[in-house]
Amino acid sequence: MDHLKFLFDIGQLDWVFKGSSTIENLLSKIVDMVAEYMRSDVCSIYIYDEAKGELVLRANTGLRPPAVGKIRLKPGEGIAGRVFKNNEPVLAADGFAHPDFRYFKGSGEGQFRAFLAAPIVGVAEPVGVIMLQRKENNPFEAQDIQTLRIVASQLASVLENVKIIMSLQHATRGEMPKAPKERLASVFLKGKPSAGGYAFAKATLALGAERFNEIAARSFGGKYGLAELASALEKTENELESLQKVVETKLSDAAAMIFTAHLLILKDRSFVGTMTQAVEKGKNAPEAVIAAGRKYITLFSASTDPYMREKAHDIEDLVTRIIRNLAGVEAGLPPVRDRIAVAGTLYPSELLKLSSEGVRGIVLLSGGVTSHVSILARSLEIPMVIVSDPVASRISDGDQLLIDGELGNLYINPGKDIVAQFQDRIEGEAGSKAPPAMVSVTKTRDGARVLLMANVNLLKDLDQIRALTCDGIGLYRSEFPFIIRKSFPTEEEQYFVYRKLVEGAPGKDITFRTLDIGGDKMPAYWESASKENPFLGLRSIRFSLRHPDIFVQQIRAILRAGVDSRLKIMFPMIFSLEEFSQARSMVLECQAALKAEGMPHHERPQIGMMVEIPAAVEIIGEFVKVADFFSIGTNDLTQYMLAVDRTNEEVADYYIPHHPAVLRAIKRVADAGRAAEKDVSVCGDMANHPGYLKYLIGCGIRTLSVNPAYLAPVQNILGAIDTAEAEALVARLMETGDLAEIAETLLGRERDPAHSRSAPGKTL
Repeated sequence: MDHLKFLFDIGQLDWVFKGSSTIENLLSKIVDMVAEYMRSDVCSIYIYDEAKGELVLRANTGLRPPAVGKIRLKPGEGIAGRVFKNNEPVLAADGFAHPDFRYFKGSGEGQFRAFLAAPIVGVAEPVGVIMLQRKENNPFEAQDIQTLRIVASQLASVLENVKIIMSLQHATRGEMPKAPKERLASVFLKGKPSAGGYAFAKATLALGAERFNEIAARSFGGKYGLAELASALEKTENELESLQKVVETKLSDAAAMIFTAHLLILKDRSFVGTMTQAVEKGKNAPEAVIAAGRKYITLFSASTDPYMREKAHDIEDLVTRIIRNLAGVEAGLPPVRDRIAVAGTLYPSELLKLSSEGVRGIVLLSGGVTSHVSILARSLEIPMVIVSDPVASRISDGDQLLIDGELGNLYINPGKDIVAQFQDRIEGEAGSKAPPAMVSVTKTRDGARVLLMANVNLLKDLDQIRALTCDGIGLYRSEFPFIIRKSFPTEEEQYFVYRKLVEGAPGKDITFRTLDIGGDKMPAYWESASKENPFLGLRSIRFSLRHPDIFVQQIRAILRAGVDSRLKIMFPMIFSLEEFSQARSMVLECQAALKAEGMPHHERPQIGMMVEIPAAVEIIGEFVKVADFFSIGTNDLTQYMLAVDRTNEEVADYYIPHHPAVLRAIKRVADAGRAAEKDVSVCGDMANHPGYLKYLIGCGIRTLSVNPAYLAPVQNILGAIDTAEAEALVARLMETGDLAEIAETLLGRERDPAHSRSAPGKTL
């Protein structure tokens, strides 16, 4: 059996929706495929029904068809019930002799005595069980346990959605939309550059609740019946399958299928049946679709489970798509493709959807330029500006927008003269670009070697890196496979992504930063996503150590994926020696466990830490004795040093990377690392700002990690820096606390007697 190919197919799961007319049909395809690859005579999937407290056989191949839906087990009852209750697999050469075995008359399983069963674990708890059976003379082997575990983990996301959909029942009506907006004409708004580039296109307002409420209040004059409804459902399904393929091709990190819930709901007999029955009774099809959407949205939104509440967004999006495909022009719903999306806020998963649908640009009405939605937009090469001016909230569908992502400017319904000024740049964005010229080795003007590394957010960043001079991956933000998914990825899902990263940078240093969710990177499905002060909450290494099950899966995946690489593992937001020691010990424990299992893995990774909070700076002398390397995250260091939320526009002027406290902290860490002969790099935005690079070189920093788009400009700037002059600059700045003087020295700004603060301005 080609296990790797099988697991890859299971991981992608594209095939599972092709030709599946119902959820039952979809589950049947899954058990058929698993049985074939596992050479099993029987494959069964049980899903837990919380309302009745029972495991229900929902899909099967090999037993008699009447068994499906009829076989029900309490947790702990039968082999499947035992597996579910204990959350552990069971392997039995003769399952009939197993103390927990329960025989179901009429099932036809008498000849299939060899059993292998594994739990299917969702976000927080088991959602079901997958069971295999063979004839007695063909028992399963111990190695089959690991394979079935992997299969179960890959199926968890789909089955969790199936379970939720099957449990839905009643609904209430939603809210009414807001009044229409007054059209704007020739308006210029100054915002902040978030992701570079230019775009000129019509506006599409953010999807979701506002859009759903808008269409829910409409009257549809045209008459749409069963034929039109069936056609719209088929068209929507094809559209979603195509979008998923785009995501898989463009962003292989997103293999968890961001449109899973949409596709599953389309195959739910209750959802489709409710609409069909209403149309058969004379209701206009658009009204029937909206009513069904309200039912699901109300149920999801009322749930105490944050994972289920987040599903309401999927329903809003799905209903909007169906109505667009059903009512066409009358629906009045503008497309996303070749439009500029305007949104109040965006989750990374929502940005991913917009990217897959061919959005030209994004206007975000809140957030910060260092937020991870901004970072993701840069990797996706989507021009984005952040405009907090209240006038931006008056943008209407169809308004012409021009985005200058380099300066952060937004033009609403601009005149022909403004458009003409940008025409060459806009056309240049649409055309193909040759990679910028770079020399093979990065050095300062006087010959000092500088390691120029890349920050990687998504695997597609590797395409840029291959075409440029890059000494390695100085920071892989491992949180993106977490925050763009609908649930925490399993060890195997992470392994596939991490392995592609390692294979994409052969022979180079690869630094994995462990999970850094929290702050502006909290997954929508996590229960703490709406907590106040998330930057000061349970984030980064604190989250990992509080949830060792999640942390261990990630470390195991990293060690396995990096088996033949120059692997470095880095912990974020470390604040004490004890915290570093605890995290490091867990890496060593994972190594020992993998060795005991005979699993290939990296046996001697370098283990280091981020320096991004004042507590770490104060005891850096102790840290250099235990950590192998350091990376200064200047975005968070500035935030925590100055007590400024870097995503809050109201305090943006206080976010000053060249504050003397920040500059001295960087110098102190660099000195400690150099004295202990430990590498110290900088991976925050200061590493790609021309005004700060000379200071960093003067501090002794010789490793910089930047987003791939900045590799060529940074190399060019470094080539003009003389280290002696840079060191003299640092010595001079260490003697002053005057912000205006520092800004004038580093950024070339003249003193403003009316202000003592000086914000950093535009970065590369």
